[in-house]
Formats: sequence, C-alpha cells, structure tokens
Amino acid sequence: MTKSAAHRWRVTPGTKVHLSDIDPRGTDGMASKDKAATVLADDHDRLRELQERLFAEHRQSLLVVLQAIDAGGKDGTIKHLFLGLNPAGAQVASFGVPTEEERAHDFLWRIHRRTPAQGEVVVFNRSHYEDVLVVRVKELVPEDVWRPRYELINQFEANLTAAGTRVVKLFLHISKEEQAERFQARLDDPTKCWKFRVGDLDDRAQWDDYRRAFEEAITRTSTESAPWYVVPADHKWYRNWAVSRIVIEALEAMDPQYPTCDDLKGVVVS
Repeated sequence: MTKSAAHRWRVTPGTKVHLSDIDPRGTDGMASKDKAATVLADDHDRLRELQERLFAEHRQSLLVVLQAIDAGGKDGTIKHLFLGLNPAGAQVASFGVPTEEERAHDFLWRIHRRTPAQGEVVVFNRSHYEDVLVVRVKELVPEDVWRPRYELINQFEANLTAAGTRVVKLFLHISKEEQAERFQARLDDPTKCWKFRVGDLDDRAQWDDYRRAFEEAITRTSTESAPWYVVPADHKWYRNWAVSRIVIEALEAMDPQYPTCDDLKGVVVS
C-alpha cells in the first residue's frame, strides 16, 4: 500500500519525539520552490472544493491546531493557505493570555467554545497546548497541575473526534538560527517591527526548555484519532506545501458529500 504524502510528517502514536532528529530545513518530497508553487495553486483549488463539500454536507467538521515556537510561521501559514476559504464555514481562533473570566474556569473551557460546528473548518493559532508549554516553561502553575493535562487533552480530543470533528495538529519546526533571522527581519522592517516583543528574547533564551516541552507534549498526545505532524518549516514554501498536503488528505479521508436533492425533484421555478 502506497503511503500518503502526509505520512512522512506524522508522529506515530507511542513514538518518543526527538526534534533534534528532524531537520527543520528538510524538503523531503518536494523538488523545488518553483515546483511547490505550481502544486500549491492546484492545492488551493482542491482545498476550496473540499471545504465547500464539508459545509454543504453539514455533518462533520475539521479542527486544525497550529503550534510553533515564536516566529515559527503560524500567521504566515494561515495567510497563505486558509484565508482563501469561504468565511461562511471557516474561522481562525487565536488564544493569548487568558482573561479573568477564562481563568475562573478549567483550562479547556475557552478552547471548547471555539471548536468547529458541523460543516466548519476552524484553525487554532496557538491552542490548549499552551497549558503544557508556556505554563510549564514559565512555571506559571506547579508540575502536579500541568502534568495531568496531557491525559485531559487526549480525552478532550477523543470526545471531539467521537462527535464528528477531525483533529489535525501541526507543529511548525524551525531552527534556532532561522528564528534569529526572522526576528532580525522583523526588527529591520518598519511594517513588521510591531510584531517583535522584547520578551521574545527572554523566550529565546529558554529555547531548550521549550523544545523539551514540545517534545513531551507531542509524544504524549499524538494519538490515532488526533495525530501530530512535525513539519520542517525553515523554508516557508515547503511548510506551505506540507501543510496543504496534510489538510487536504485529512479532508479527503473525511470524504464529505453534497446532500442529495431528491426532495426537490419536480420543483419548477416559475
């Protein structure tokens, strides 16, 4: 049986992830930037077609979770791949520092409220995984609070899957050198310098801590029903192609169908 294109990035459940073993500059499966651009043009059309079928069918939904270290490319991925979808059935949900109201509930409360309804595609720009990533690295809560969250997350995603939501989780994997170049590019560009925070340098100083947190989170929560994909993302063109392949293959596996119109047979518009 021929493996899908997306299989090369999928984290097999039960596999211990070592990000140092995955080349963030890798381009496996795609010959060149020009070739990727040609393929992506067709992929955009295919993605729109599948989204239209999903919206019309109104039975299933797709949740795409995007996670990355700072400057990893979440915004760029959304801009290049998802903003061309029909906004009637596609949304982007971003999660920053919890509000006072959100902190008064369990950590998944604000997340569940933004999950997709039937027929929808929702992209999470950051997600519930912040509660085992930044919370862990910054020691915002004790370990005996954040560590049980891995299993709570697995249960949450299993519940979504059982209700008809396909969960696809993407870690955009960049190198420390690439992050430095992107930070500097932001600082040098007057139209992008606003995106840089001095606190970004503090987070960069904890690069190894974040890597360990990501490795454990991916290892503990890549499941058969909600797998993780580690996408080499130093090359933006490769990242975009890889993400498009993963999302398209997920939708194709869902195989949404247009509803039949048998009840309209014989109707005449006069």
